[in-house]
Amino acid sequence: MNKEIYISIDIETDGPCPGLNSMLSLGAVAFREGEGELGEFYANLELLPEAQPHPRTQTEFWSRFPKMYEATRQNTQDPAMVMKNFRSWVETLGGVPVAVAFPAGFDFSWIWYYSNRFDGGSPFSFSCIDMKTLAWVCLGGNYRHATKRNWPQHWFHPTISHNHYALDDAREQGYTFMKMLEHLRDQKRP
Repeated sequence: MNKEIYISIDIETDGPCPGLNSMLSLGAVAFREGEGELGEFYANLELLPEAQPHPRTQTEFWSRFPKMYEATRQNTQDPAMVMKNFRSWVETLGGVPVAVAFPAGFDFSWIWYYSNRFDGGSPFSFSCIDMKTLAWVCLGGNYRHATKRNWPQHWFHPTISHNHYALDDAREQGYTFMKMLEHLRDQKRP
C-alpha cells in the first residue's frame, strides 16, 4: 500500500475570489510520516487577463508587505504551465497525495479552481486537510479557539516564520502539520 504524502500548500493572491482575482504565487512542500521533507514546488503566476486585483487586498494587505508582493511578480509563468508542472511534480512524489492548508477553505479553493481551469482536475481530488480543524481536534474546546495563537509553541518551526512568501509559508505549515499528526498519533498509543 502506498503511504500518504502530505503536501502543504500555500498561495498568495491579489484578492479573495478565484477567477475574479488572480493567484500570484504557489508554494508547496511534500512530507511523509517518518521521512520528513521530500521536495518542494514554487512558481509565480501571470495574472488572469479577465481578473482584477481587489482594492482592499492591495491597500489593507499587500501595502504592508511590498517586498513580498514584488517577489510574487518576479519570473511569472503562464498559469496553465504552472498547474501542469505542479501536477507533474505531485505525481513524481509517488504515494497518495493529500493536500494540507491553513486555512483550507481559502488556499485549496484556489488550487481547485486553477487545477480544474488549466489542467482538467485537481491532483488531490476533492479534499484538503484543514489545519485549523485539525488543531481543534488536537486541542479540544471550541472551534473558534483553535487559532494559531493558541497552538502549542513546539508545533511551530524553530526558524521559519510566516512571511507571505508562499514557499516559506508552505514549509512552515507542513512542519506544523507534521507536529500535529505526531500529537494525534501519540494520543492513540497505549
